[in-house]
Amino acid sequence: MAQTASTCVIIAAKNAADTIETAVRSALREQEVAEVIVVDDGSTDGTADAAKRGDDASGRLHVVRFDVNRGPSAARNHAIDISSAPLIAILDADDFFFEERFRRMLAEDDWEFVADNIAFVDADAAALASEKLDDFDEDPLFLDLTTFVDGNISKRGVRRGEIGFLKPVMRRSFLDKHGLRYREDMRLGEDYDLYIRALALGARYKVIHSCGYGAVVRSNSLSGSHRTGDLQRLYEADRALLATSELPRPAAAAVRRHERHVRGKYELRRFLDIKSQSGPVAAVAHVLKHPGAFPAITGGILADKTERWRNPAGVSVTIEGERLRYLLPAQAK
Repeated sequence: MAQTASTCVIIAAKNAADTIETAVRSALREQEVAEVIVVDDGSTDGTADAAKRGDDASGRLHVVRFDVNRGPSAARNHAIDISSAPLIAILDADDFFFEERFRRMLAEDDWEFVADNIAFVDADAAALASEKLDDFDEDPLFLDLTTFVDGNISKRGVRRGEIGFLKPVMRRSFLDKHGLRYREDMRLGEDYDLYIRALALGARYKVIHSCGYGAVVRSNSLSGSHRTGDLQRLYEADRALLATSELPRPAAAAVRRHERHVRGKYELRRFLDIKSQSGPVAAVAHVLKHPGAFPAITGGILADKTERWRNPAGVSVTIEGERLRYLLPAQAK
């Protein structure tokens, strides 16, 4: 594929004034980027002005503001609708691209979605991340629906590494052909939902192992803290796919595994909500009315207590000079 300016980078942002300038600069630095659209999703901290400080005067940056927060799905959908580039890339407002990310990703044309490796970067060391970045062989592979869904079932005691974190470049023609957009009622797993629907429709999802995306890890991140309703909508997305698509047996089995996994988290969270709001008697009454939730609740409570016992402080330590942690294991050149 010719290395032309063909990509729209979309940044949905809420109260990201401290980080979005870096995100914008990293996107505009890439010669394959035709436009950067920032959607300020009801911020109260000057996010839009901070984004404009990252402008390079090339005319490629466009900042849109929502007066009321509508969520990342609505922000991304709006940006897709007002953009014109044939390729779509998502960048979170507190993350950044490493240099020449798109040169490697767009070298071949055999995909509808293409993703690269992610480096998890400590917020305090983000400025030095490029100096520590490993040079990996691309070692391309294609994800099918079964592999992708199974790769999104998290495991306790293991640092987060679900492949739903991947940030693929998406071909607009495929999205438009199938009417694919983010579900605006979802604020958790909206990426996962879009990708499983695309894979069910036959999208070729290519992954290369070279790293071009820096995901900044912060101690006060909200990414691991979601509302009970968010979990419900996520497992309902699995159910919707099963109800509307004739999936091959292995793929359907994987989607059911993911649905059970997320529903278990929902049942535990729902129990804890009732206990917190109405007391233990009401929580026990809820379990008696929903006996099918009992294994998920007891198993989740036991696992939480065991995890706290193993790691009582819950603190991660960054050692100066350590290698970056990557989402995908890869072979260095």
